[in-house]
Amino acid sequence: MTCSGLKSRLQQRLDPVSAWSPQRGATRSDYDLNPDLSRPKVKLKPAAVLIPIIAREDGPTVLLTRRSDSLASHTGQIAFAGGRLDPGETALDAALREAWEEIALDPAVVEPLGLGDPYETGTGFLVTPVVGWLTIPPDVTPSPAEVAEVFEAPWNFLMDPVNHRRDYYDQENGPRRWFWAMPYRERYIWGATAGILKGLFNRLYGEEAAPHRAAEADASERVG
Repeated sequence: MTCSGLKSRLQQRLDPVSAWSPQRGATRSDYDLNPDLSRPKVKLKPAAVLIPIIAREDGPTVLLTRRSDSLASHTGQIAFAGGRLDPGETALDAALREAWEEIALDPAVVEPLGLGDPYETGTGFLVTPVVGWLTIPPDVTPSPAEVAEVFEAPWNFLMDPVNHRRDYYDQENGPRRWFWAMPYRERYIWGATAGILKGLFNRLYGEEAAPHRAAEADASERVG
């Protein structure tokens, strides 16, 4: 087993999977950096994403996808596997189902560790992040209709605040919109995906005096 420090921290600081309910409200949102933006008064659509952390020998990584260029919305964006909850599903059910449908990730190889902070998107979704632990690199196959690419980003990179940027774009008929971004090599991780990762960082390391060193220690700890 590797990365025991990280796994232990996740188990201690995330909400248990059993704590999920349809009544959970958003803790973080696209509006955190945009408090002056108009917030539509709509019932949020429940959704879930899976954050798969792979315990590689040279350090943990996070499994991410690049959305298909043929999709009608969010074309080509970096995302976690996930989507809307079907009737009767829990966040865990939906996250595992979507990961199977999008990248053929076998639910049997995922050990659910807990839930991150619910995240409200500007498009009207309430997204529950489900963190899963994988002891070995999984076999995955992207669904061409939904996913163009599957890749891994190092945990240490994503949890280093030096790599957390506040970027923006100017709307044609509206105010400037700010968002979190974590550019990794040629891939631009931004928007809700980066916001969820930023929330996970704050949840795990926000009380640490030196959060980056704590993240490095978690990722490098080994047991025989």
